[in-house]
Amino acid sequence: MTVNVKKALGAGIAAGLISGLVKMGWENVFPPRTEERDAQNPPYKTMKFLGVPDKVIHQNYTFSGHKIEWPGFIIHYGFSVSWAVIYELLRHRYPAITKDHGSWYGIGVWAIFHLGVMPALNVVPSAKEQPKDEHLSELVGHMVWMWTNDLVGGKVYEELSKKD
Repeated sequence: MTVNVKKALGAGIAAGLISGLVKMGWENVFPPRTEERDAQNPPYKTMKFLGVPDKVIHQNYTFSGHKIEWPGFIIHYGFSVSWAVIYELLRHRYPAITKDHGSWYGIGVWAIFHLGVMPALNVVPSAKEQPKDEHLSELVGHMVWMWTNDLVGGKVYEELSKKD
């Protein structure tokens, strides 16, 4: 099956933004980290690793009386959109990745980043040092995240394709 790259990009961006919201909601119900560790969460530590100064990292806006540091959202949504776009582009050429609505793809992304890349960069502790609750929350959260990407991206691509 051929893929319309422009439509796949649009579908992946839409899916990644929505699935990013789903993942944030998931983490509010099943927090992966302790409050102490969440004070310097992975987006914050990633920005520190990249050399982003604290004055940028801690920029915020206020909504409903809550101060919200928005730079971390760039990391969170950038990650979500990037992997959703890759998934949307690949699903047309390699339909096997859509097995179980992309859950296995999500597990792969979780394993690569939470067990490999992020511990190697000292963004999170080594896999052995991470609590079981963190593994469970992140593992299932990545499955739900990709399930959302699969459904939203597939539907948006389908709708965009109807316009031809």
